[in-house]
This record gives sequence, structure tokens and C-alpha cells, in this order.
Amino acid sequence: MTLQQLRYIVAIDDYRHFGKAAEACGLTQSTLSLMVKKMEDELDVRIFDRDAHPVEPTAIGRKIIDQAKVVLYNVGQISEMTRTEKEALSGSLMIALISTVSPVLIPGLFKYFGDRYPAISLQMEEMLTGTIKEKLKRAEVDMGILTGPVEDADLLEIPLYHESFLAYVSPDNPAYSQENIRREDIFGQPVWIIRDGLRQLDFSDIKDGNVTYDRFFEGGRVGILIQVVNYNGGLTIIPETHTELILFSQQRCLRPIVDPVPRRTISLVVRSDYIHEAKLNAVIDAVKHVIPGRLLDNVVRKDRLFL
Repeated sequence: MTLQQLRYIVAIDDYRHFGKAAEACGLTQSTLSLMVKKMEDELDVRIFDRDAHPVEPTAIGRKIIDQAKVVLYNVGQISEMTRTEKEALSGSLMIALISTVSPVLIPGLFKYFGDRYPAISLQMEEMLTGTIKEKLKRAEVDMGILTGPVEDADLLEIPLYHESFLAYVSPDNPAYSQENIRREDIFGQPVWIIRDGLRQLDFSDIKDGNVTYDRFFEGGRVGILIQVVNYNGGLTIIPETHTELILFSQQRCLRPIVDPVPRRTISLVVRSDYIHEAKLNAVIDAVKHVIPGRLLDNVVRKDRLFL
């Protein structure tokens, strides 16, 4: 008995016709019949009732075919597993990122993969959070890096790092003289953001709990916000990981936000049926290489991702 014979009887069961099954298997009908007959002789049973129209399995044939499907599935899993291992660190890898992590991660990820995994063709593109989720579900991108929690049963979320937010304050702003910026200092005046276009929002009439810091940056670039504050005054809010990307002279305009300290979690997101564990772990290692260790504590773990 061979795996090919198992495939033949499953095909006959699918098509309920020897001629159509033979065509699907790339055989002549006589060859297919001969192969099935050999299997029946070996097992000393009749798998199909050839007198029925359309042809149908016998009672024992039904059990044999059902078991054949399980065997073929398991063989397929073995093949997929070995293929995945061979191709794990080669081929294409498409990662979509939100705009406020792309300048932090993209240069380092390209460097890391170029040095360690040159067989991987890495592509990265900025997208809005909603677009990343939809493209993941449609399998148009392999991975997404965005603000969590994702809260979607179709997607697997792996926290990568936590970071706080800082205020970037114009020297003309009264808050510039303060050592720390409190929440009410921010929401008591206009704040520059990029969301549906560059604009100032006045949060003075918004109650606590109705504003989330990560929403300030949807579709935006922190560098643009900083330049707008430099030219127009006011303040904006930037993620902690961007502090080393701005000029040293600009860092004097940064102030910690307190009471409470605003934070966000950046996560790696894949489809729940994603199987390329080696590539997933390679991306996690790359992020750990790029992001300061203090932001990674008790966040990224690879040992339980697929349990």
C-alpha cells in the first residue's frame, strides 16, 4: 500500500467517478482502476461498489477512505513542517508598521536582517492600524507592528515593548519652565497632532478617560509635529523611543508627563494560523536588538508563543 494509492481512493470518493478521478490524478482510467484493485487485493476487501451509479464506497471502504484522509493530512503536516524549516529563514517577509514605530525600527531591522538573514527578502511599509489588521486578515502582509491591545480573535498579538510618552514643549509655552508636565497641563491647552490632517486640538473640555495618547499619532509623523511646534509654538506629545532621533538641541524641550505617566505597548501581530515560527522569532530578536533593554523587561518571550 502506498501514499499514492491512498490519494487515488480519496479522489474517487471525491468525484464518485473513476474517469473524473483518473483525470484529476493525471492517470488513465484503466491505470487508476488497476492501482485500486491492487490495494483491494492487498487488503482483501472491496473498497468501492463499482455497480453503483455513481460509484460509492462499501461500508469497510468508507472507513478505509476516512483513515486515508487522516494519514494524508498527517503526511502533509510533516511535509509542511520540513519545508517550513528549510525555508524558514529565506524567502519574502512583508511587515507593516504604524508610522510612529517605523523610524525607530525600520533602519535597525533592515540592518539586522541584512547581517544575519540575507536570504530573507525583507519589505516594510507604513500603514494605519486598521489597514494593517485588514491586510493581515487577507494575508496581504505577513506581520504587523502596532499599538496594542489588538483585541481581535483572528489575530495573534505578541507584546514587544512598553514605552511612555513625553511632552515636546515650545520655549514660548509657559509649561516650558516646568520640570514635569501634568495631564491637566496638556489637556488645558491646544495640542498639535496629526490625525485626519495636521491640526491643533483643544482638549480643555474633554474629561479624563475620553482621550488616549496613541490616538494622537494615527497617520502622523513625530518629526513633523516637532517642527510645527518649533515654528508655531505650543506643544505636542511624542513616544519615548523617538527621543534619540531628535537633535540634541531639541531634547531640552522634552518634559516627562506625570500624574499619570502615559504609556503604550507595541506589539507584533500575525494571523492566528501563522506557522513560520522561525521568521517570527527572528523579528522578535531583531526588535530586542534595536529597542533599549529597559523597555523590553518582562515583555518579549519566545518560549510560549505557540503553546
